[in-house]
Amino acid sequence: MPTKEAALKGAGDSATSDADDTSDTSTATGTGDRGSAPAPHIRRRATALAALITALAFCVGDAVATTFPFGRHSRSVSDLGNQFVPFHAHLWDLLHGRADGGLLVNWQSGYGSSFLPDLGTYVSSPFALLVGLFPRDEIDLAVYVITVLKMASAGAAMAFLLLTLRKGRWWTAGTLGASYALCGWSMAEASYNLMWLDGLIAFPLLCLVGEWALTNRRPVLGPLVVALAWTANFYTAYMATIGAALVLLLRLLLGREDVRRKLAVLGRAVLATLLGIGLAAPLILVVFKATKLAHPGRVNEFAPSAMPDVLARLLPGTYTFGTPAVWVGTVALLLALTLPFNTAVARRERAGWSALVLIVLLSMQWKPTHLAWHAFATPNGSSYRQTFVLCGVLVIAGWLSLAQGVPRLKPLLGGVGLLVLVTAIGSTSVVTESWTVPLLAFSLTAVLGSLVLLRSVEARRRTARWAPVLAAALLVGAQVGESAVSEASYDKARLGRLDDYGPWSQRQDVQSAAVSRSDGWPAYRTDPGIWQTVGNDPLVVGGQGAQYYSSLTSEVWASTLTALGGGYSSRGRSPRSIDGPVTDAIFSIGARLHSNQDPFRHPLRGPYTTTVSVSRMDVPPLVTVRPAGGPRSYGDNTFRNQEALLGVTVYTVPRVEIRDADGSVPKLTLGGQYGVRAREAGKSGPTQLLRAHCPAGSEVFLSVPDFAGQGGLRGVSDGVRFDARPPQNRATVQPLGTVPASGDVRVDLIALGAGALPKEPIGCLDPAKLAARVAALKATGATRVSVSGSRLTAELPPGSTGVAVIAAPAIEGWSCSTGGAAARPAGNHLGLLSVPLDGTSRTISCDFTPPGLKAGSAVGGAAALGLLALAGYRWWSRRRRPTEAAAA
Repeated sequence: MPTKEAALKGAGDSATSDADDTSDTSTATGTGDRGSAPAPHIRRRATALAALITALAFCVGDAVATTFPFGRHSRSVSDLGNQFVPFHAHLWDLLHGRADGGLLVNWQSGYGSSFLPDLGTYVSSPFALLVGLFPRDEIDLAVYVITVLKMASAGAAMAFLLLTLRKGRWWTAGTLGASYALCGWSMAEASYNLMWLDGLIAFPLLCLVGEWALTNRRPVLGPLVVALAWTANFYTAYMATIGAALVLLLRLLLGREDVRRKLAVLGRAVLATLLGIGLAAPLILVVFKATKLAHPGRVNEFAPSAMPDVLARLLPGTYTFGTPAVWVGTVALLLALTLPFNTAVARRERAGWSALVLIVLLSMQWKPTHLAWHAFATPNGSSYRQTFVLCGVLVIAGWLSLAQGVPRLKPLLGGVGLLVLVTAIGSTSVVTESWTVPLLAFSLTAVLGSLVLLRSVEARRRTARWAPVLAAALLVGAQVGESAVSEASYDKARLGRLDDYGPWSQRQDVQSAAVSRSDGWPAYRTDPGIWQTVGNDPLVVGGQGAQYYSSLTSEVWASTLTALGGGYSSRGRSPRSIDGPVTDAIFSIGARLHSNQDPFRHPLRGPYTTTVSVSRMDVPPLVTVRPAGGPRSYGDNTFRNQEALLGVTVYTVPRVEIRDADGSVPKLTLGGQYGVRAREAGKSGPTQLLRAHCPAGSEVFLSVPDFAGQGGLRGVSDGVRFDARPPQNRATVQPLGTVPASGDVRVDLIALGAGALPKEPIGCLDPAKLAARVAALKATGATRVSVSGSRLTAELPPGSTGVAVIAAPAIEGWSCSTGGAAARPAGNHLGLLSVPLDGTSRTISCDFTPPGLKAGSAVGGAAALGLLALAGYRWWSRRRRPTEAAAA
């Protein structure tokens, strides 16, 4: 007598062999009986549909929100405009041979930075290469197209995986594949952190590698897929690998294989993973080493999200930055919730996949496992970057419940009941919008209608021929409509909560043209200027600037520029340029752009036109000669630090009398500075008064790194802006004007926020002394400097002794030689590269090798040999089997 499960299996088999070109389903007993693969055309249809739904819903949502490229609102929020678009612009320049530097050194940012780690972090995805097909001034459109293609590819990969796990209708697989690609994590967070989208693609691909290990197939392709995933974005690939490992372990647990075969499967999977990661090691180890040398970012303490907030994120359109965006659409969510009740699926499989969903969810809320998901460091910003794995597991669970046939009434009622419970709890959260529940109800109605129609088709009842078409339209329509509305809401929410930056416009046209006309690299640098549009202006408009915003900004550069009076944002990871003649001389800034403020970042009334002027300076060459010895560290005073690096005294640092507006002396803070408070509402006039005495005709500079407001010479200028917001932002030292004939320096400050003033905030520069020092450095400096990619050479005057100082940060990885001597690691002269001279050699030569590249190359080479050996063994085994069979 057949068992109940066997009868259900038979019903499921007959139910799926309908007019959808779908062959019968496999059994629901895990990995032990996987059945034959679906026909290739079924997979092609499913993957194409998933990609189409994903692209359509995402673009429609952006169009509804009138977001670029469909409207006036920018989509370049936060780091998308500040980091990712600029790095794609630099990749465009590299592909077209227009960049200063190459794959190893970026001479445009931070006066010389290591580029390979940035490439591995931001633009190592194969999709990034597509920027080369677009015009340079359409870089924003290129990045948008890449984003859409990545999401569409993720949907296609998931649809392919679903049909590999279990056969079923191609259009249901395509719809569920799209629901994964359009999950809340993808649209709300990864769409503007587009390198994370490579992890979205990686998860289903790595699950496929696990399936190949189960069936002992594609032993060479598997490691290549792993290598591609880890090269494209190792950070999210790490999370995807953990998720794929959990899926494989569950498949083995549910399977019928004996222990020996299960261990063999694990061995094949581990080997494929290790070989793939080994192939990606040249990039991974470079990024890992650069992370250790980077300026430290914010340290976050993990705190689990409240359960109502977590459940609310399962609903459409909810948005917060600090909770997991686990929404996967009503289609996938409802089907996943029916799985525990669906007796058409084997009990062990129901329990196993339901348990996996809960395990992944709970692991995100427990600190030890949360840290394990993020390589044992709570990330800055979004704390739930592994959410896409949970979304993928939910979609797979939903597919397994549907592929056996449409769930019957009891599973549907159970799933709807759980969904109502989730909605009831989630709707109590503040992240739920007023229209969330109505949209969910509308989508649920469409989904249930589709499932009822499909159930009628499967039961062989008399139904109209258009019933399957209507069912498909309802299911696909619910997914597209719900996703488009949610995407539009995410667009508006991000614009209201995050900084945003304008796309390429007339401003960038004018700036890039001015840089191009002024460029003289490497004879001198052209700095794009202090009024930056984004934190990586040199990558966007060209030139060689101090600005450099990256997660891998080196500590040596950040600390050096800060000591010289440079400002920053992002807690030091986004250094800003200094508009000062002393630092221009130090860093060989022969041309500097001066632009009015960006109208997008600082809205102005009336018509606006970007105006750019270029100031020219007589500066020393990139390589200068200094006496041996000298100061080895910086002090607390900005102006004395600049003099230490310049080599002579050029500033008068006067005693400054600091008073509040009422004449009282501000109170000292714990840091030894004077505390200031914002100007009270309704009051006018300065909040603090500074008075000092300097030589007449000298130039006044103000260094108030922890001050937010305006400062200017009394009666001389309207003042300049200082934008400190400790510890996030630090204000840059700025010029105020010329000391009058009386020598009396009076500075009026208007504090617009709480802050602090140092005891010696004023420095008065003697232009004649600076000019004399510049002339001396030119006379003894390099007579010729050549820069080619990661190599710098310079010719020096005969008999040069002391130390050759290169106006570039002393980042680790530089090695230098004099004459024909052996290369040695470069020295560090107050944060800049230095090479000791012996008085006989007239040339120096420096080469850069990113730390970790040699070790990574060795590991990569070993992995490549291992893969070749594996391929050779498999070839030999296939050749040997027919021979043995013939002999037998």
